[in-house]
Amino acid sequence: MSVHVHIWIPILCIYLASYKDLVNAATEPVQQVVKSSEIIKSAGAANLANGNGDVSPAGACTGDIKAFCKEVGPGEGRIASCLTKRIRAQKQGNVVGRKVSNKCANELALFKIDRSSNINKDVPLARACKDDVAKLCKGISDETPGSVLACLRDKKNKLGGSCKTEVFRTQQEVSEDYRLDYKLYNLCKDDVKNLCADVEPGDTREVECLDSKRQHVTWECQAQLYRNEKEAGDDIRLSVRLFSKCLRDYERFCSDVEPGHMRVQECLEDNMEDSKFSSDCKEELDDIIAKRVTDFKLDTALREACESDLQDMCATTLKAMDDDNKVKRSALNCLQQYKEELKSEQCQGEIRRRMKRASRDIRFDEVLADACKEDRTKYCNDVQMGSARVIRCLQVHRSTLAQKCAAAMFDHEVQMAEDIDFKYPMKKACTWEISTFCKDVPHGHARVIRCLQDNIENTDMSKECKDEVSRDNNRMGTDYRLNYRLNHACESDISKLCSNKCSTTPGTACGGLVLQCLQDNQDNITNQACQDEVFYYELMEVSDFRNDVILAEACRNDVEAYCKDTEPGEGRVHTCLRLNKDKISEKCRNEEMKLAAVEYRDIRLRPKLNKMCSEEKAVYCKDVKPGKARVVKCLMENMAQPNFGEECKEELQKREDVMKSDYRFDIGVATSCKADVDAYCADAKSKLHGNATVLKCLVDNFRSVSEACQAEMSRAVRIALWDYKPGAGLTMACDADVSSQCPRGSRSKSGAVFTIGVVGRCLSKSLVEGKKLQAKCRDLVLVAAPKDARAHFIDYPESTSALIQRVAELQQAAGLNGMLVDPRARAGSAVTVTGWVALACIISLVVVIMGGTLVVYRRFASVEKPHTLHVKMGDA
Repeated sequence: MSVHVHIWIPILCIYLASYKDLVNAATEPVQQVVKSSEIIKSAGAANLANGNGDVSPAGACTGDIKAFCKEVGPGEGRIASCLTKRIRAQKQGNVVGRKVSNKCANELALFKIDRSSNINKDVPLARACKDDVAKLCKGISDETPGSVLACLRDKKNKLGGSCKTEVFRTQQEVSEDYRLDYKLYNLCKDDVKNLCADVEPGDTREVECLDSKRQHVTWECQAQLYRNEKEAGDDIRLSVRLFSKCLRDYERFCSDVEPGHMRVQECLEDNMEDSKFSSDCKEELDDIIAKRVTDFKLDTALREACESDLQDMCATTLKAMDDDNKVKRSALNCLQQYKEELKSEQCQGEIRRRMKRASRDIRFDEVLADACKEDRTKYCNDVQMGSARVIRCLQVHRSTLAQKCAAAMFDHEVQMAEDIDFKYPMKKACTWEISTFCKDVPHGHARVIRCLQDNIENTDMSKECKDEVSRDNNRMGTDYRLNYRLNHACESDISKLCSNKCSTTPGTACGGLVLQCLQDNQDNITNQACQDEVFYYELMEVSDFRNDVILAEACRNDVEAYCKDTEPGEGRVHTCLRLNKDKISEKCRNEEMKLAAVEYRDIRLRPKLNKMCSEEKAVYCKDVKPGKARVVKCLMENMAQPNFGEECKEELQKREDVMKSDYRFDIGVATSCKADVDAYCADAKSKLHGNATVLKCLVDNFRSVSEACQAEMSRAVRIALWDYKPGAGLTMACDADVSSQCPRGSRSKSGAVFTIGVVGRCLSKSLVEGKKLQAKCRDLVLVAAPKDARAHFIDYPESTSALIQRVAELQQAAGLNGMLVDPRARAGSAVTVTGWVALACIISLVVVIMGGTLVVYRRFASVEKPHTLHVKMGDA
């Protein structure tokens, strides 16, 4: 037993001595191993934290490391990365149980702040980016702390894959704690202390606080805030606030979109109008877009997509735009104006997206927002931003806006006229109609807008959509430039025909003057596309009086007085005004009659007539091209056909009655006699009251007017006499003669099959037979006569009897007594045909007699001697 005790005593002594040494070692200060890193030589050598570039396992994080990172090998930031992931999970609410202590979190933050000062302290970052630094950031040193990493962040789109991953990791850490951006932290910490002392250090709200008080922040800090905002702007993961507010929307709408290059943000923007889109995300996106619009440097997606097009199309650079705000605005306007010609499809897409934003919120149109700042405060101060509400408010007050604001608003509307995507209120109101009526119609070039216009009378169109389309049509009527399709189709014709009709003062509307000029000169328009657009505008006019801004203004009080309860559309207000034409103002009546004259040019502009005469058109005028009253003229020429419909005939009769009373409704006379009216009938033109004053004036000056005008007037008078109606303005001069000489005609019903032409034949017969007619009536009959017959009566006013006597004299001189006419026959018995046919016969007879006389004379005068033709050897 004693032997065993002796053996254990030395062993115990040795053990106690060793334990003493361990205790002493634990209580003495730890001598840390200092290790330097110089992976990127140009950055300068740096000492690694704790000798391995990682959080100390023996400090405030010891317990947390054992709890969360026990399987992670220390060194090169691996423990720091593990703890960082745990803290993120805590903030997202994904952790149950123990959390990383505040002391450890602070120690981790201090480690990262120190690491951000020199890239060589962040070993994984330095290794991944060694080649990229040599290529892209050559000569940059971290003698000014944080410089190399700042350079890499600025050029991240050019970095290699592994370097880009590591740089993104540092950016993500900065988005969680701004202090990890060395430059941002050091240049803004005093501003944080002075302006945001109540915010917890490291909290992202410190940057938000500085941003909200930017006008009080030092210039150095402002520059760093801007740089940080720019760097983080193209990836939703780098914006903690946006990511947290839009996470659900991101998962619902954009889960398949790869982050970066603003792809996720733009995807979210494109889905903002979905009913399931959250209001928090929408509000945050709007704030971000507003910042991006005011500072072009933040719009990284557009900058990247349009850099080459800016140089090629707009002769400028990104740097020039960044340095000069005027250059920036001019260049952006250039991109919008020539968006169809841009080479890059990505640039086209970004410009379209920019314009869509501008149509939705005034903050997203920088020029409009600046120009209308005072008017917004004055008229729309209580109007909520978004959904084009402020823009619509300013439009309502258009007439009282300051000139600068009105000009900017007009330019905004012209730019937005091209696409339904740029007309936010209409697109929103017509969502169902677009998907139903226009689902196969491509966007752009106002095609969807035209589709909605075509369907405005469709009973399935909602009132909300119909009201928006009508409102847009009314606005188009105020200036041709707001009508995208007409503006582009008629550009050359406007320059040629209407160049002096519109003021060039910025923001000044033409007030319908150019549109009216195109109507007045449509026969001179050479471009078929322009002709089609002018016709479509005329359809809009005849459908809704408000689409003719000149007429709408002239008739404002008359509509209120006589048609207040008449719903606009389908020509109802025009019909009401014309029914009250004897009551409405002279100004309104003139505009209504001017529009009615336009309607009479094309049967398609008279929906009722077009519908009632559809069968007659198909039978008698199927090959007649619409326009210039050709179809109506064809129908009128066939009114006497036995199978001509009574409804069509009745409508044509109404049209004819108007033509007889006002020259403007007869397209042939109005066009061919325009200069003659101004030259000979200016006074009569000023007294238009539907009493044929100009037509009668042209009859009085018939021998002086142009040949083209004579031809059209002859036709017009001939039609008026052919379908005579007692008391009509143009033919009233013949009422007495018709009553005395054409009793059947005076009792006939205008337009009846068996009476059409009765009066015309009767009066022409009376003229041929030398019966006395009233001077004015005789003038009318002569105007209506065929040109040759009219000329003969003018040259030989002594009557047809004298003509027959002259023919007899000619036949006597030719030795043909009694062969053709009998000079002893009583007046009128020598001619058995009537009307203009008789005149044609007489003229033909004169030609024959004169020719016969010449033959007889030549024969008796031996001008032509008989001879014999000899033929020899086959030759004559």
